Amino acid sequence: MVRTPLHNVAQLPPHPTNMKVCTMSRRLTQGPLPKHLRQNLLRLCANTAIADHQEQEEYPVHSAFSGEVIGHALAGDEQVVEAAFFKAREAQRLWAHTPVKQRAKIFKDFHDRVLREREFLMDIVQLETGKNRLSALDEVLDVAGNARYYANKAPRLLAENANPGALPLLTKNRVQHASKGVVGQISPWNYPLALGISDAIPALLAGNAVVAKPDWNTPFTLLAVVDLLYQAGLPRELFQVVTGAGKTVGSAIAQRSDYLMFTGSTATGRILGKTAGERLIGYSAELGGKNPMIIAADADLDKAVREVPSACFSNSGQLCVSIERIYVEAPVYEDFLSRFTKAVQQMRIGAGFDWNVDMGSLINQQQLDSVQSFVDDAVAKGATVLAGGRARPDLGPFFFEPTVLIDVPRDAKLRTEEVFGPVVYVEKVETLQEAIALANNTEYGLNASIFAAPETGWQIAGQINAGGVGINDGYAATWASIASPLGGMKQSGMSRRHGEEGLLKYTEARNVAEQRGLSIRGPKGMPPKLYGQVMSYALLLGKKLRFLP
Repeated sequence: MVRTPLHNVAQLPPHPTNMKVCTMSRRLTQGPLPKHLRQNLLRLCANTAIADHQEQEEYPVHSAFSGEVIGHALAGDEQVVEAAFFKAREAQRLWAHTPVKQRAKIFKDFHDRVLREREFLMDIVQLETGKNRLSALDEVLDVAGNARYYANKAPRLLAENANPGALPLLTKNRVQHASKGVVGQISPWNYPLALGISDAIPALLAGNAVVAKPDWNTPFTLLAVVDLLYQAGLPRELFQVVTGAGKTVGSAIAQRSDYLMFTGSTATGRILGKTAGERLIGYSAELGGKNPMIIAADADLDKAVREVPSACFSNSGQLCVSIERIYVEAPVYEDFLSRFTKAVQQMRIGAGFDWNVDMGSLINQQQLDSVQSFVDDAVAKGATVLAGGRARPDLGPFFFEPTVLIDVPRDAKLRTEEVFGPVVYVEKVETLQEAIALANNTEYGLNASIFAAPETGWQIAGQINAGGVGINDGYAATWASIASPLGGMKQSGMSRRHGEEGLLKYTEARNVAEQRGLSIRGPKGMPPKLYGQVMSYALLLGKKLRFLP
């Protein structure tokens, strides 16, 4: 494939003493990160802040496009995590008393910086993950959207609010929102920018500090965007990034945080959930999914054929909300299948920063082997490949074609297990009720999609057991509707990101009540029996006249 030429990275200025790297407003090439950039980003990492950081093991970070090493990061240990939490707690004590409007001002500035530096951010995201340009843009827009929404909403959401007291006029009741303290965040490799910072934004606005572990494969993306936060005015010690292995760094974070935010596999989510439960701390987790799509007989097939490929193959299918199974009503099955298969066969896959690439690479060899094994298992048991089904080493070491299967037998692994790759199977159903039953026949409940006439779509949506349901859209409309909470049902997670809950989960509600004049136990000297009669009558009257909440 032809790749558009890119500008070389200009020489970076010396590292300033305030630790703000100022590396943006430039572009990257497909190769190792420039030396000055690597060094300056690593200086932002908590690993380099301890006295003996030279003793930490370095590990290589690879480009998903080519497999070549683009830089080295440090494998932190429990000592690094402990030091990061100490600094974060010190900074949080001051930050908690910073006016919310002042906090919001920082994130409004951050919003603008992210959009101004979007080309650089997309470059580094693509280098680490191998995704196509449009999928990288999704991450930038998500970060900006969360920064804007929560910066605008935080002053209202965190304001002290009045509620009806126990006794009208006599009880003054207020709810205050106290910060948790230090939030631990463990984020995955598939969306290192969006999932690395978007969940941290409301946590910080709520008055918390954050200690974050990016995935082993994608440390530089998070460090690059955190630098923008520092430039926007966030206190340096308030957001600590610790790189290293999940079992070491992730476990240490879970053991020290006052609230834990995790995005990743259901298996790891259960382990972290056990830790959070034993420590009695709050826990939010977005986990795996085996996400269904229903194509109704009254669907606009032109629109469906345009939209469904991105619903299945964005980020090469390495997306927790990606569609992996499609149920099509019999009257439109053949037409949809033929047109969808043709659309997938025409997708452009390849490496690089070209906007015309429809799908990029998988992240690494382990992921490639996993996807191939799912497809081979299904084919060996009788499935038919209509498109894709094979690796593409001619494009790069970890490329795999977007794949469409039919006739997938019930004992094939990919029928029920999450592939987390560019693989989808299509199945004919006779009725919508059959489609709904199949859609719900899973231990997961993260995302679902329906293509149908609007009335039909809304009727189906309320019967789907998933935390997000898109009508005539794959997942983008629900994900980008930041004002509404989003998360998983069943084994797909707990708690929610986005919406008011996405911020308030990082706070503790404090109920403050002032009793004025008459005691809530009645006047001094009132006999208990009489008190009971009076209160019972008052409650009955309050219900009838509706002056009690």
